[in-house]
Amino acid sequence: MIKYTIWIVDDDDSIREGISMALEEKYEIHGFFSAEDSLEAENTNDPDLILLDIGLPGMSGTTALKEFQKIYPNVLIIMITAYEDIRTVITSMKAGVYDYVIKPIYMEGLEVTIAHALETIRLRKEIHHLQEKYLQNNMPCFIGESNSIYETMDLIEMVSQSSDTPVMILGETGTGKELVASAIHYKSPNFKGPFVTINCAAIPKDLIESELFGYEHGAFSGAHSSGKKGLVEAADGGTLFLDEVGDLSMEVQVKLLRFLEDGHFYKLGGTKKYIAVPRIVSATNRDIDKMISQDEFRKDLFYRLGVVIIRVSSLNERQDDILPLASFFLEKYNRKFNKSLLGFSDEVEELLLKYSWSGNVRELKNLMERGVLAAKGHELAVKDLGLATIQPGKVMNPQKNSMGLPLLMPAGMDLPEFHTAVDQFYFYESLKMTQGNEKKAAQLLNLNHHTFRYRKKRLPQ
Repeated sequence: MIKYTIWIVDDDDSIREGISMALEEKYEIHGFFSAEDSLEAENTNDPDLILLDIGLPGMSGTTALKEFQKIYPNVLIIMITAYEDIRTVITSMKAGVYDYVIKPIYMEGLEVTIAHALETIRLRKEIHHLQEKYLQNNMPCFIGESNSIYETMDLIEMVSQSSDTPVMILGETGTGKELVASAIHYKSPNFKGPFVTINCAAIPKDLIESELFGYEHGAFSGAHSSGKKGLVEAADGGTLFLDEVGDLSMEVQVKLLRFLEDGHFYKLGGTKKYIAVPRIVSATNRDIDKMISQDEFRKDLFYRLGVVIIRVSSLNERQDDILPLASFFLEKYNRKFNKSLLGFSDEVEELLLKYSWSGNVRELKNLMERGVLAAKGHELAVKDLGLATIQPGKVMNPQKNSMGLPLLMPAGMDLPEFHTAVDQFYFYESLKMTQGNEKKAAQLLNLNHHTFRYRKKRLPQ
């Protein structure tokens, strides 16, 4: 059973002693003659509740209130006052005081007030415990031993202290930018709100505005009769993750900037002003500085979105993380496929460390899934991964085709930005490997089906 700690700060000895005698069997009680004495107290537990007299000698009760709230942000405070100080009490209530009692004090009434206050504290602690438990079960985990991953984790801890500071995450495709975004959300004060994700590259440019801000009845042909709530509104009180924000059109960038400036927005086809307060976390794998210099991305929007910048290193720059990540994925897919692989062969370890990870962590994850699924022994072998064997001491590079491009492997890959010749090769390779199944071909290239079909239409026939 929790034993709560109560401090009594009052210069009247009879009040301190009387309250202490009445409560000491149920609670841990500490009495102080002045605010200064309580603020300098040593060898006492932090208070759950403080009974604070307004008319103290030296530092006044109202000044002490502010000090207590700084030092003990979760403490509840009950003010003790004479009737003539009631205006001061009202001011204190606005400053966050839980309740007040008027002298002379009637213990029966005070004990009821204290019981209600401690029940509030109990519920707060229970919610905090549930939050901690939820985070343990759902918090995205970061695997690795490199300085880079620890620096990223430190930045996440820093920005998570705020509920609304915009964050921009930069890094190559497959480095784990969405993992960073979700970690920021779940560790921040607004983690109880929704975490809403939109891939700006996957939605056609003429639909992205309505997806973000919603639309009113009759906004366009085919619009739902009741209109639609946008993702900005859906993320109110939580986090809106704008993945591939570099793909937003200049027109939508202007509207997003306007929203970031004051939190107001209009639905497509409407004149009513809406307000939403989500935290905005954005990410892109593109060279944002180059885009700004080429007038493809607004500088003022970049400054709004990138109040804090987190750069996620490529896997090739995080050599110390490769084997820990591979071991993590091995265990994950052992469980998924009911396998009992004990580890890797020496050749696999060497291959993993010397392989050129163009698809970063996502490519490693896909490769390990394929390897564990294919493995028949007690450890993962090179042949299970579907990659060519390397000779000791030589750097592993993916096999190339006649165009000098890496071959498309069964583990899949991340397709770079649109490039006709590159797309043409990989699109037809993926379709050939999947016997023309567009959905499976899209999965091989880590694209959604809509994006796959859109980019395929742009290719020469």
